[in-house]
Amino acid sequence: MSMNHDALDQGARRLPPLYALRAFELAARFSSFTQAADTLFITQSAVSRHVKALEEHFGCALFERKGPKIFLTQTGRLLAQELKVGFRLIENACTVTSRKERTLRVKAPSTLTMRWLLHVLDEFNAVNGIEQAQLSSEWMDVDFVNFDVEPFDCAVLLGNGRFSDDLEFIKLFDEWLIPVCSPSLLEQHNLSGEGIFSAELIHPSRDRRDWQRWLERVGLMSAVSWQKGKIFDTLELGISAAIQGRGVSIGDLALVGDELVKGSLVLPYNKAVSTGDSYYLVWPARSNHNAALESFKRYLLETVPVIDERGLEFLS
Repeated sequence: MSMNHDALDQGARRLPPLYALRAFELAARFSSFTQAADTLFITQSAVSRHVKALEEHFGCALFERKGPKIFLTQTGRLLAQELKVGFRLIENACTVTSRKERTLRVKAPSTLTMRWLLHVLDEFNAVNGIEQAQLSSEWMDVDFVNFDVEPFDCAVLLGNGRFSDDLEFIKLFDEWLIPVCSPSLLEQHNLSGEGIFSAELIHPSRDRRDWQRWLERVGLMSAVSWQKGKIFDTLELGISAAIQGRGVSIGDLALVGDELVKGSLVLPYNKAVSTGDSYYLVWPARSNHNAALESFKRYLLETVPVIDERGLEFLS
C-alpha cells in the first residue's frame, strides 16, 4: 500500500504547477506575456517566471525570444496544443458540475441580437420560467467563434456555411441586402427610382462592402458615388441613422421587417440582392447530447423571420 502512495506522490511531483501551465498556455495563445498577464490579473514578470520555471522543469526552451516578440519552439507548440485541449476539458467539467449546468451560453452579433434574437431569447427563457439560455452579444466585423477558447456552447453567426469538421450547424435564414430609408426622406426630396441615390448613402461597415455588393448586382456601380457617405460600424447603427432621415442605408431585409411594418422605414428600390451568406446556429459536435441546445435549435427554427415578398425582385 505504501508503495502505491509513493508512486502517486512521485507522479504528482513530476507534474509542474497548474498555474504555470495555464500562464504558458495563455502566453502561447496570445504570443504575448503581457496579454497572458492581463487575462490572469498578474504581472508580466510573473508570467515570465512561470514560463522559465516550466522550461527548467522540462529541460528545454518553450519560446524563442527575438527582441520584444516571442515565438513558440516546436516543443512549445506541441505542449500548447495539448494544454489547450486539457484546459477546455477542465472548463467543461466545471460547467457540468456547476449549479447553472442547464444554462446555454450563446454568442451572437450585435445587430442580429437587437433586431431579432433578443426578443426570441426572452420568449425561449419564459417558456419554462427559468433562464435556459444566456446571451453574449458582441461586435464582430467577421462573425466568428472558437469554442476551444471562448466560453460559449453555441453561436448564431453570419457566414457561407463552410464550417470546420468539428462543428455542427443548422441554417436559420438567408441574408438579402436592400436599400432602406425613412418615408420623410423620400417626401422631402421627392425621390423615386434611381433618384434615391442623390441622397447621401449610409454605410454600415467601414469597407463599404454591402453597398458595393448591392450596386454591382443591380448594375448601378458606375452610376452611384458609393465611395461617399456616412460610415458606421454596424448594421444596427446604419438602420438607426436611416430612421432619423440621415440618408439611404443598406439593410438586411429579414432584420428590418419590424421597421417596415411600423412605417419608420420604407424600401425605396424594390430589388433585393442575395449575398450568398446566411445566419447559422453553430455548436461543437461534442455537444449533441445537450438537452437545452436541442430545445434552443427547435425554437429558433420555429421563429425565424418571414420575409414579405410582395412587390420585390430577388436577385440571387
